[in-house]
Amino acid sequence: MFHVKTQNMFTNILGYPRIGGQRELKKACESYWAGDTSLRNLLTTAQEIRRHNWQLQQQAGIDLIPCNDFSLYDQVLDMCLTVSAIPERFHPLVEQAQLPETDLLFAMARGYQKNGYDITALEMTKWFDTNYHYMVPEFTANQQFNLLSTKIVDECREAIQLGIQPKPVILGPVSFLLSGKEKEAGFNRIDLLKNLLPVYKKLLSALEELNVRHIQFDEPYLVTNLTDTERKAVAYAYGELSRHTPRIHFLLAGYFECYGDNLSTVLALPVQTIHLDLVRCPAQLDDILATDFVKGDKKLSLGVVDGRNIWKNDYEKSLALINKAVAAIGAARVLIAPSCSLLHVPCDLAFETTLQPEIKNWLAFARQKVEEVVALKQLATGSESAGALLADNQQAIASRRSSALIHKQHVKQRTAAVTDADATRKSVFATRRIQQQALLNLPLFPTTTIGSFPQTADIRQLRAQLKKGSITQQQYDNAIKASTQDCVRMQEELGIDVLVHGEFERNDMVEYFGEQLEGYVFTKNGWVQSYGSRCVKPPVVFGDVERKAPMTVEWTRYAQSLTSKPMKGMLTGPVTILQWSFVRDDQPRETTAMQIALAIRDEVCDLEEAGIKVIQIDEPAIREGLPLRKENWSAYLQWAVKAFKVASCSVEDSTQIHTHMCYSEFNDIIDSIAALDADVITIETSRSQMELLDAFADFKYPNEIGPGVYDIHSPRVPTVDEIAHLLEKAAAVIPVEHLWVNPDCGLKTRKWPETRQALEHMVQAAAAARVKAGVEIV
Repeated sequence: MFHVKTQNMFTNILGYPRIGGQRELKKACESYWAGDTSLRNLLTTAQEIRRHNWQLQQQAGIDLIPCNDFSLYDQVLDMCLTVSAIPERFHPLVEQAQLPETDLLFAMARGYQKNGYDITALEMTKWFDTNYHYMVPEFTANQQFNLLSTKIVDECREAIQLGIQPKPVILGPVSFLLSGKEKEAGFNRIDLLKNLLPVYKKLLSALEELNVRHIQFDEPYLVTNLTDTERKAVAYAYGELSRHTPRIHFLLAGYFECYGDNLSTVLALPVQTIHLDLVRCPAQLDDILATDFVKGDKKLSLGVVDGRNIWKNDYEKSLALINKAVAAIGAARVLIAPSCSLLHVPCDLAFETTLQPEIKNWLAFARQKVEEVVALKQLATGSESAGALLADNQQAIASRRSSALIHKQHVKQRTAAVTDADATRKSVFATRRIQQQALLNLPLFPTTTIGSFPQTADIRQLRAQLKKGSITQQQYDNAIKASTQDCVRMQEELGIDVLVHGEFERNDMVEYFGEQLEGYVFTKNGWVQSYGSRCVKPPVVFGDVERKAPMTVEWTRYAQSLTSKPMKGMLTGPVTILQWSFVRDDQPRETTAMQIALAIRDEVCDLEEAGIKVIQIDEPAIREGLPLRKENWSAYLQWAVKAFKVASCSVEDSTQIHTHMCYSEFNDIIDSIAALDADVITIETSRSQMELLDAFADFKYPNEIGPGVYDIHSPRVPTVDEIAHLLEKAAAVIPVEHLWVNPDCGLKTRKWPETRQALEHMVQAAAAARVKAGVEIV
């Protein structure tokens, strides 16, 4: 392979994981929230993580090292504080309580319920098609902004003092506005751009005083379908910012997709470097090289190392793209980079000491991806070590491609044999509903929860003891049974109508299933941030997936034996298991999804045979998996809906199928949600004050629905009146006979006292709603 021999090529990292290799940030934040450590200790931990990340990249040989990619909670929320986009309800915490900036940030993220204040948190939603959640900015008409938080400047100065030349990463003004929502009618949030830009200019001036040379503006909305107004806003914003600080090199970063019909706008912007995600969209390189771009002097940051998945980079494929760019525009105009921030992958493969060596040799985590970026530069520039680097990489790639661990012909044959009949219930919903009502005999406004109950330190310790061998399997099972029994008794005492077993035996809603499925492998420290201090450890799908034995039946059957009330069987759906795993990249995602769907189908059949008549198949990630460009939606939705239906449609009409979705906008895919044909869907709606229900009401959603009536991601306990008010809003748009009452999501992360009190209030509000509905019906 031809390599251009030059040393002018730069390496560029868009962002690095901020949780710490051993989840130091999670532990420090939660200790601070519990009052067990000081703010100073928390900030010291944060500083140590930043220093480690910067020095790791510096020592590896990275040229453009990011700063401000760190956050105590979320980068969008940080930007809210930077530009003083603080909703009015939080103003008393600043003006009267005089909360420190860090406490204000946490209050906006988690809500605030103490010292006489009771303030709800910002809404939370998914960051594009990732499992990372961000806090949604709130905007009002004619909103004014000012430079409030100095975090970006402070962290830049901190890096400089360590001998790092930092590249601040800043959420671009257009993506910041588009990531939020209007809290008043009659205006478009993009119209606030002229009010916002002066704050960005002040920020750039402060960075210029520190002699910052490069700034990375993240504008991921540029890979979505924008309106002409939004494209004009992008052009206006960067025209203004570039004139204000002409000496700073602007790197514009879009990622997760192609620029598509926004490409001409992007190429015309007065920025010096444009980043391309060539993992998700390699074809866009040819699109650009076919334009007059090649005649100019702008640079391309080539995102050839996958920032979203954990497979080792195929150097030959990446070099083909790099060499194509170099041949067209020269090495001095090329930067080598990951496709996006490495926030979405674990920190360091070196922590994995128990992985099967053959499989470990196929993987790369954040630290290894940094090394891959540097290695690709060495290969592209013909360094002395290039031959050995390429040979080792080719050997690993070939080993994975030919491994007998991956392929199972009987799984492939079963998947290929799936028909539309496998994805169809025996009868329509109206018929099923009659049978389910007769069997379950539920009241109006039936109450339930989403599945998990608090996983206390004692439960986590039990799991750790079992892994270490310090307790026997029987001792562990007995302790889990005791917790399950307590959970069932509590739900009966509270008067909940459809119970759950609490999921105390489960470590994670995806990992638990992956551990029992063939084709998966698990890490010990492969943690990634989901939101705030919440970290998940996605399993790795490396081969064909199948279920060898029942996964949940015994625990569910045991829980049902404790009560005469219906007990839900709790499963995770195929699309969510797919989306929240690191998925193999050697076959189409829909093929892997169908293999998982068949495994869940087998579990559903066994649960029904065991006498479980309510089965919930959670699909919180179905909206998350939606392609970012609308022209690609139809194909995805077709196979995603089919996967859920294959998993769920084997049951009798009298068996009630539930699904759960959270933190998603449903308006634009409501027909596909209806096509799932779940008997009951539960959704997150409390933070949005039931706004998400409008989509279901406008669509005249035919099946039953449980809009979440309180926010489980906040420690605050809602009042009975608050929940009753939300139920009234729901009953105004959804027929009362179709309404369920439930929390927004699972209760795993909450504590027992607040959980019991919140559920008490929920049951009381449901009882009041029944009385009111009964009076109105008569």
